[in-house]
Amino acid sequence: MVVRIRLFAQLRERAGTNELALELPEGARVRDALAAAPVASLAAGLPLVLAVNREYASEDAPLSADDELALIPPVSGGSGPHVAIVGGPLSLDALIARVRDPRAGAVVTFSGVTREVPSLEYEAYAEMALEQMRMVVADAIARHGLCAAAAEHRVGTVPLSEASVLVVVSAPHRAEAFAGGREIIDRLKELAPIWKREVKVDGDATWVPGTTPSAQA
Repeated sequence: MVVRIRLFAQLRERAGTNELALELPEGARVRDALAAAPVASLAAGLPLVLAVNREYASEDAPLSADDELALIPPVSGGSGPHVAIVGGPLSLDALIARVRDPRAGAVVTFSGVTREVPSLEYEAYAEMALEQMRMVVADAIARHGLCAAAAEHRVGTVPLSEASVLVVVSAPHRAEAFAGGREIIDRLKELAPIWKREVKVDGDATWVPGTTPSAQA
């Protein structure tokens, strides 16, 4: 089967084109595309965010004929704070890729997931929430000497066991990484204007006062 590989920025310059056609065996996964020539040499040394058909994906994601696999190198600004409000499933692998740094000896992740109820519904004042998230993440980077940090928050319906909030930090040592990650999630809970409603088995829904998604984690 043939998969289309989309290339950007440094990768596009290395390849001299913005798209490659890659022949892979049936049942191949993203990791197989990354290991194949010429992709492996083109991507060498770059932390990448991956997307299949314009959806964030991990290296374990399956590929089908005519899929588009995008290899997304670091954006301008390098390891600065990344925050996002997302209307669909969150990708922990994508966030981990964003905080990779050669100075880092520790990467700490936090996932706040739905528990005990069939689903949770989230609503956000997105513009203000993003500003608060940027401030919180930037403060933690400066206060704890982090190499990088990122946070993403989901809105809409989040089914049982799926993540509603992700925080990922990297630091030279584990103490700073744990402290920075804990500070980010705790302050997001306090400051970000995001609301949660529990949806029960019988369909009844109740707003949970004074909480953001991290409260159930």
